[in-house]
Amino acid sequence: MESLSSLAPFILMFAVLYFFMIRPQMKRQKQEKNFASELKRGDKVITKSGLHGKIVDLTDTACVIETLAGKIKFERSAISMELSQKAQADKS
Repeated sequence: MESLSSLAPFILMFAVLYFFMIRPQMKRQKQEKNFASELKRGDKVITKSGLHGKIVDLTDTACVIETLAGKIKFERSAISMELSQKAQADKS
């Protein structure tokens, strides 16, 4: 019984760590993966570096974005889910 009570703080600490750090991060990664897979031509997006543009071509791992400066190829993972969704909401 004593060994169980000495392990209780560690178990509690792991549970708190899981529910406040690990689980939300896994949920966010899943949302970003779904966002990247649902991209299509014509979507207006913002990259994580802040570049605004419209998708003109897609492959499995990359996309070509048309900007004022021309066409630039990016990895799908370089497109920011948060910034792109915020930009779409602002225009609506």
